[in-house]
Amino acid sequence: MERVLMKGNEIIGEAAIQAGCKLFFGYPITPSTEVIEYLSANLPPKGGTVLQAEDEIGAINMCYGAACTGNRVLTASSSPGISLKQEGISFAAAVELPMVLVNVNRCGPGLGGLGPAQSDYFQSTKGGGHGDYRLIVLAPSKAQELYDYTMEAFDLADQYRNPVMVHTDGFLGQTMEPVVLKERPQAPDVNKDWIVTGAKNREKRILASYSLTNEVGEANNIAWENKYKEIQDKEQRWESFHTEDAEYLLVSYGTTGRICKSTVLNARKKGIKLGLIRPITLWPFPEKGIKPLLNQIKGILTVELNTGQMIEDVKLAAECKVPVKLYRRQGGMLPTEDEILENLEKIFQPEESGEVRN
Repeated sequence: MERVLMKGNEIIGEAAIQAGCKLFFGYPITPSTEVIEYLSANLPPKGGTVLQAEDEIGAINMCYGAACTGNRVLTASSSPGISLKQEGISFAAAVELPMVLVNVNRCGPGLGGLGPAQSDYFQSTKGGGHGDYRLIVLAPSKAQELYDYTMEAFDLADQYRNPVMVHTDGFLGQTMEPVVLKERPQAPDVNKDWIVTGAKNREKRILASYSLTNEVGEANNIAWENKYKEIQDKEQRWESFHTEDAEYLLVSYGTTGRICKSTVLNARKKGIKLGLIRPITLWPFPEKGIKPLLNQIKGILTVELNTGQMIEDVKLAAECKVPVKLYRRQGGMLPTEDEILENLEKIFQPEESGEVRN
């Protein structure tokens, strides 16, 4: 297996090629543009097609049409561009079309800035478009995970007939790191008797989300809900780091998740039994990784690049059994390991840090 130095966005592009992606539709936007640049140069020689659409709305609807044929389809954008795609994403979820969406988060709201952020958490995990639907959301924290999770995203999309999002950020997308370019794993054997390929020798198939009666609409929503329950049961993923004897717990993902690992190590040098749960799936949120620890820990600190979005899911998982607090940076700023630890000590060990809290 080859180990090479690549930029994060280029790693995503190479992973898509290795996963058998044949079609990419998108529109350039910083800090995700290298995805379309890399695929423009490298996908056509492998028999694929890259098309720069007139805008993000056009791109997501091209993905919708292409996914109806059963081909593996990818689009990539950054926060404002993902917002423009929301109606199409909701349509794709309703028709149960497998496709992979990459969001290289930038800070906002509005045009914001180009720095890393996690302020799209709500949009990604709660169904950013209209209606009741969910995306499977994977959150890499380093180069190898960008590669591995992008490849796996295509398999999950096919397995559950559902759009899957790779949720990354400007730091990960622009950072160059070594990555092992593994061969494509065996794709799952899935039934594709729903695809649209021409109806000369069979009955026609219509892939549309419009419900002509309320009864049909309710039945469809119940079917989707049952699928999402299955995903919640089977696909929760997380990394546990020094949680076996932890008295305090950090919960963080992506870029801040990797920073928090150093915080845990620094805390243990000071005698603080700190652990980390790093969500790998943002949806389904890995409550199974947190709940077994609730009887041993004294408190949880979520570390986020937003005003506090994931903390809501952490509080639900904590079931009011321990206090859950937030440390955050915004606007493209990243926290340091020392900042996180200092904040944790102030909140949970005020007498030891010299502060008095009422």
